[in-house]
Amino acid sequence: MNSTDTPLSIDDLTLFSERIARLPPADVEWVGALLAEVLRARRHETDLLAMQSASEHASKENADNLNDQLAQVALDTAEWLRTLWDVGYMGAGSFRSAPRSAFPSIDLDDVRKSSLFARIRQGKHALPFPPPTRHGRPWHDVLDDTDATHQVAAEIIRDEEGRALAAIIEACAEWQVVEEPVEDRQFVVQHQGKGPRYRLHLRGADDAALRREPPALTCPLLQQERGGFHSHSLPWQRDDGSTQVVTLRAATWERAMAEAEHWLATHHPELYGQVRFIRQ
Repeated sequence: MNSTDTPLSIDDLTLFSERIARLPPADVEWVGALLAEVLRARRHETDLLAMQSASEHASKENADNLNDQLAQVALDTAEWLRTLWDVGYMGAGSFRSAPRSAFPSIDLDDVRKSSLFARIRQGKHALPFPPPTRHGRPWHDVLDDTDATHQVAAEIIRDEEGRALAAIIEACAEWQVVEEPVEDRQFVVQHQGKGPRYRLHLRGADDAALRREPPALTCPLLQQERGGFHSHSLPWQRDDGSTQVVTLRAATWERAMAEAEHWLATHHPELYGQVRFIRQ
């Protein structure tokens, strides 16, 4: 590229304005107008190049974000399929099945209607056991909404001696009666002997309220700091009196509690939702 092909810098163009003043009066007007147009074109070119650069940067960021989202969808889908295989319940079906012996057949309707898949996409752990159902569909809200009161249809099943054995809640007959604090009115129930306990208030036919009981047990979570980073562990008291120290993959207190809850659900499902974790 020779010197005539090299674009003039904006500084060079600015210097021309000083030389224009020394031109004959007849040439000053039209040369000045021409230079002004050149400067305007150069500024426009600079703006276009800046916009193009910003657009390319934004496109790269969008592509990176899209790749991250697609990667997360792939990871969430893998977690969903693993849960279907190990735990054996379908989020879109009306009937729970046993753990899989062959790869499940899944169609688009299963993906769209699966409350389990929606739960995983929200960043929540999949439960290692089937949740309660509401008219045949997984009922995750009753597990997640710790302070909510659910209006339900419920019926108590008693044995021949009149003892309350089970409850049918929202067409699910897998609720066990743990306690009857107020005869014929209040019951403490638990689904399949796993997960949180609930207080069931019967007010009349098809008129009842279900509310999760507050945790009855307390367990410390150990937090240590090293090099500006926090680590967490769960000292769990075994039945024989010994202590098992569980290392939690968490750097924040919120994530540590979530990991502790997930460990509890996996290893002691009968106590899941009944333990309050405190910082130590």
